[in-house]
Amino acid sequence: MAVNDAFEVTGGKTLSGELHPQGAKNEALQILCATLLTSEAVTIRNLPDILDIRHLIQLLGGLGVKVTRHDAHSYTFEAREVDLEYFGTEAFQDNARKIRGSVMLLAPLLARYKKAVLPKPGGDKIGRRRLDTHFLGLQKLGARFQYDEGSNRYEISAERLEGAYILMDEISVTGTANVLMAAVLARGETTIYNAACEPYIQQLCAMLCRMGARIEGIGSNLLHVHGVERLGGTEHTILPDMIEIGSFISLAAMTQSTLTIKNAGVSQLGIIPTVFERLGARIDVRGDDLHIPAQEEYAIQSFLDGSIMTIYDSPWPGFSPDLMSVLLVMAIQAKGAVLLHQKMFESRLFFVDKLIDMGAQIILCDPHRATVIGHNRRFALRGIEMTSPDIRAGVALLIAALSARGTSRIHAIHQIDRGYEHIDQRLQAVGAQIIRT
Repeated sequence: MAVNDAFEVTGGKTLSGELHPQGAKNEALQILCATLLTSEAVTIRNLPDILDIRHLIQLLGGLGVKVTRHDAHSYTFEAREVDLEYFGTEAFQDNARKIRGSVMLLAPLLARYKKAVLPKPGGDKIGRRRLDTHFLGLQKLGARFQYDEGSNRYEISAERLEGAYILMDEISVTGTANVLMAAVLARGETTIYNAACEPYIQQLCAMLCRMGARIEGIGSNLLHVHGVERLGGTEHTILPDMIEIGSFISLAAMTQSTLTIKNAGVSQLGIIPTVFERLGARIDVRGDDLHIPAQEEYAIQSFLDGSIMTIYDSPWPGFSPDLMSVLLVMAIQAKGAVLLHQKMFESRLFFVDKLIDMGAQIILCDPHRATVIGHNRRFALRGIEMTSPDIRAGVALLIAALSARGTSRIHAIHQIDRGYEHIDQRLQAVGAQIIRT
């Protein structure tokens, strides 16, 4: 086990104060890959200082990109020359396997250098996450793919990318980002239908347009891209991380705490606050801040016909699958019951066995559905020893531990560090008792 890869959490503490959300991890991964599309300088601000981002920056540096660090959250990248031989090194292969976001290096390298090599990427163990959408979209633009089973890596090449009509076979955020980054430098017009339209994709489109790309339909699922010969440099600021914001709402509810989430990017949160309010959370919008007051009790709403509340994830503007884990934890101490249907990943609910060991009343119906019967504060969760299986489940377990009676130990917290910046230090500042051990 790695050194300092566990949290010792003493629960039952009331928290208070202000929390500042980090930059959005999922946006940052796309934006960093897009710096390869130009030889000019691209400055990125509000990058989260987390493991996945550090790994991707190391990959860019290894490829020959000049990386200038201004501070922990601001960098400038200049991809004047890329060392294509670095693809074959063990250092590249090892780093690329660690993060699923490395798959978005394919399109920029293909668009500028006609070829790319990538090992099968890693990431969370939350079920099958196929890459077909990426490959089918790039093939429509003229790319040729080969998969080498011996080395477990993908090889892609194209003499010239040509615009095409692409009907995405699934609404994939990273798939849309990859196809989009290839299309901006393809010859002619590309139409991308059934595209993801998350704020992170909108941010990528806005950045590409500032670099000289021509994209129509931003914010919709139908994008028209007019290819250009080259792109220039720009500056870009990452949005606040909506997943972390949702995690803080859950934390406030479970620990009966008063927390203010500063500079939350409220206009970009979509239905996220509404869904948490359906579980009884009180959320006061104060300018661009969210104020969560302490609540003795919060009650799950029911549908108009009186039937049990059902919440499910879906592509934007639906509810993010990344928030289902923390929403489930919040339901544990609510008044009432809720059925949570995690449609998009088949293994994401398997962490509930730890919550049941802590005393939660949860029925895991199947790999996709769980029913939570809220305690309404009648019983406190109890501290236990557990292991974080992925980023989002790890934070959900941390929230449960902070609300529990006694001490919990959470192992494999490198999973949490992959997506949450110095989460122990930031929560300590509002009164949480967490020791990295």
